[in-house]
Amino acid sequence: MSLVTRCPGCGTAFRVQSEQLAAHSGAVRCGKCGDMFNGVAALVEEGDERLALDPSPQLGLFDPSRRPVQPAPADLPLAPFLEEDAPPARWRQGLWLLLTLAAFALLCAQLYQARTEATVLLPALRPTLESACRFAGCTVPLARRPELIRVISDDMYDDPARQVYVLHALLRNLGQFPQQYPEIELTLTDAGKPVTRRVLQPAEYLEPRAAPRLIANGIEAGGEEPLRVYLDARGLRASGYELCIFPNDCVKKSKR
Repeated sequence: MSLVTRCPGCGTAFRVQSEQLAAHSGAVRCGKCGDMFNGVAALVEEGDERLALDPSPQLGLFDPSRRPVQPAPADLPLAPFLEEDAPPARWRQGLWLLLTLAAFALLCAQLYQARTEATVLLPALRPTLESACRFAGCTVPLARRPELIRVISDDMYDDPARQVYVLHALLRNLGQFPQQYPEIELTLTDAGKPVTRRVLQPAEYLEPRAAPRLIANGIEAGGEEPLRVYLDARGLRASGYELCIFPNDCVKKSKR
């Protein structure tokens, strides 16, 4: 039912519904002076107040023949608590969407730059990043932490029949994540002085047929990998060698 309540502060009258008053425990804020008052206690009789009020405009939604007529005085203002919040401006919605997309793009760029480091901190993240990179046309390089790779055993001997020195060694990855095979520095010495030095790439010390697969997969977390290297001994006189994970410090060894 349509009722009329009047603000006791400024005398402004408002058209309200009884259901709306009941839903708000009768509380009303005046749209003119801003005072809060009890709308039930301030109800007035339309006849006594001689107010020219039209039927509720909501009737027009159900019966087009009962459209309200513009009153002689202007329509009474609607109580503020009955007003619906205006939708946000479209430019603000567009701006928020643009900022959200920009933030997402920046996050993706940062993750792309740090994708290898992310797999070091969270190894379980690698399959997800690899799947995303397959879609985006990129790759997730293996980590490279040579300080976490150790030569845990090694030996070198002469093979006079083939005129070569043969080096055997065993590498171990101490990291908790797969990583690239390291470069290995091998120095032949005689009387403690270097005779020749080489930095061996993974393809030079891994078994040739398995090298492409091993290099692609890397040395697994906690994994070990044997290696064998043949060095041409013709014209060389060596009594010892030094072997290290490049560029870490080397530990001198005596050739057997």
